[in-house]
Amino acid sequence: MTAAADRGPEDEGGGERGRDRARRGDVHEAGTRALLDAIVAGDPDEVVKFGDVFNGLGNRSFGMLLFVSTLPAFIPIPGVGGAISGPLVVLVGLQLLIGLRRPWLPGFIARRGPHRSAMAKFRNLLAPWLTRLERFVSPRATALLDHRAANAFTGLLLVLLGILLSLPIPFTNFLFGALLLLFAFALLERDGKLMGIAWVAGVIAVAVFGVLSGSLAQAAAEWIALARAKLG
Repeated sequence: MTAAADRGPEDEGGGERGRDRARRGDVHEAGTRALLDAIVAGDPDEVVKFGDVFNGLGNRSFGMLLFVSTLPAFIPIPGVGGAISGPLVVLVGLQLLIGLRRPWLPGFIARRGPHRSAMAKFRNLLAPWLTRLERFVSPRATALLDHRAANAFTGLLLVLLGILLSLPIPFTNFLFGALLLLFAFALLERDGKLMGIAWVAGVIAVAVFGVLSGSLAQAAAEWIALARAKLG
């Protein structure tokens, strides 16, 4: 069954209204699908720069940046997607952890990004799931999104998941990618309850793939040593 067939008249109307709001620039009210529609509209060969994806999104900006940063994780080439997405996710997580109000990217990252055609393919792939998801999500329990301690906890989990994603753990890229998309959707839709679910899933993933395997501690030690060497 197609995504269009899944949507009823009310849902289709809501989607159209969301896309209209996104085109008008009222991005604070547009849903995730409408935001993606606005981003992929245009020349398919044009690059969607990381530095542009969160402009005008306010407190939803980290969600869109996380969403785009996660896309390379789904590249079906072992060792490639995670090596790209992992550090980007860590960067997003660190900024939430230290309490930044708006994402920051170094220039060499801000000027890069996926092509609109790649974004469009991914949007089309997710469309049926987004259709179903948007029936259940709504802005609620926003304390889990706006409170300083809650943001720090989200950032910590993203840092740990980003490190795990960057490791060559077999058959985990899609798993970590899907989990990170859950965090991104919670931030984009301003849904604290969905964020709570993402927290639980994130803690389980870190425990199973990181703590129990010992790979997380080893990787974290290597990252810290590398950071000290560069700073020194």
